[in-house]
Amino acid sequence: MTTEHEEVHAFTIRKEIEIAAPIEIAFDAVLDELGADAQMPDGKSLSMKIEPWPGGRWFRDLGNDAGHLWGHVQVIKPPTLLEITGPMPMSYPAVNHVQYRLKANGNGTLLTFSHRAMGLILPEHRDGMPEGWKNWLDQIRERAETKSR
Repeated sequence: MTTEHEEVHAFTIRKEIEIAAPIEIAFDAVLDELGADAQMPDGKSLSMKIEPWPGGRWFRDLGNDAGHLWGHVQVIKPPTLLEITGPMPMSYPAVNHVQYRLKANGNGTLLTFSHRAMGLILPEHRDGMPEGWKNWLDQIRERAETKSR
């Protein structure tokens, strides 16, 4: 017998945002937001690090050799594509894939984001992810547009 928490679930989140900044600056803002500049909605640091090369880790560094592996860089083609695969913030059997695809659009950039996941995903993660990614993408836009000024 399985419970609702033991059933395999899947979800997909897709978002597009316009960024009023050149593609190179927008791509750097993605890396910044995935790394040391990542913040919780309350402004507290997430203590994230990203190694921006194929196979590089994306992880939360809590110090003293403690932390959480969120994923590995699967594809990186600056300044147009970054894909990461891994458990993300899920400490249970789940597989996630996030993709940041950037395309120059006049003087700005179109960022197309997708997050696909499957596994024993808790309802609070399924329900909270869309708002969490919206906040994350808003931070990327703000960071890129500020750097571009």
